Amino acid sequence: MTDTQKIVKNTSAKGTLHLIPVGLGDSPINDWLPQQVQSTAAGLKLYIAENAKTARAFLKLTALKHPLQDITIHELGPRIDDAALEAWMEPLRHGQDIGLVSEAGCPAVADPGARAVTIAHNWGVTVKPWVGPSSILLGLMASGLEGQRFTFHGYAPIEPAERVKQLKNWEVLSTRQKQTQMLIETPYRNNAMFSGLIENLRGNTRLCVARSLTTSDEWVQTRTIAQWKAQPTPVLDKHPTLFLFLAS
Repeated sequence: MTDTQKIVKNTSAKGTLHLIPVGLGDSPINDWLPQQVQSTAAGLKLYIAENAKTARAFLKLTALKHPLQDITIHELGPRIDDAALEAWMEPLRHGQDIGLVSEAGCPAVADPGARAVTIAHNWGVTVKPWVGPSSILLGLMASGLEGQRFTFHGYAPIEPAERVKQLKNWEVLSTRQKQTQMLIETPYRNNAMFSGLIENLRGNTRLCVARSLTTSDEWVQTRTIAQWKAQPTPVLDKHPTLFLFLAS
């Protein structure tokens, strides 16, 4: 193979879209991210992120191989259309690797980054998922609830009457399908969510509260609704929390 042929081959190769998990809270990076993933993240010069500020904070934890100011971070907000996203990802077609990060946890899981992954697949680009923390899986692991059948709903309705209706519907679904139901809430509304769960679910339904996973404030407990009512309310305000329940 001639030098010219080698150059043509190299420049025609496509890059890789690296799906890199970030921390769920304030804890040492070595506690939750393998060294190989840290090294990969530290070497990339182009990122697509749910939140540019938190992406920069994550990168500062790694042994960066380039100055932070030389790293481009595109923020994938709700107003970014597919044309703009494809333009950001165009370097993948020309051999440059791109990192995709969520605001917390795994990208493309309950996260807008799934749009970027879809584009990569449509282009025939390699998508590389890396090992790292996922609050959904960690919470399910620690809950003791049904791990074969489960669903993640994201957020429940904010309006109280709609929320009660939805929680009861999910409880019926859990009973019929023997399926763990998982949801999250904005941290400052955690107490209202907890109250809504224990006031509206049946007494024998098991509820797991998984708070601040992977951090020094981590706390995971599973009780029946009746048992939760008989003990003090857990401290949840301003702590990222996953709620899981299984009805019988």
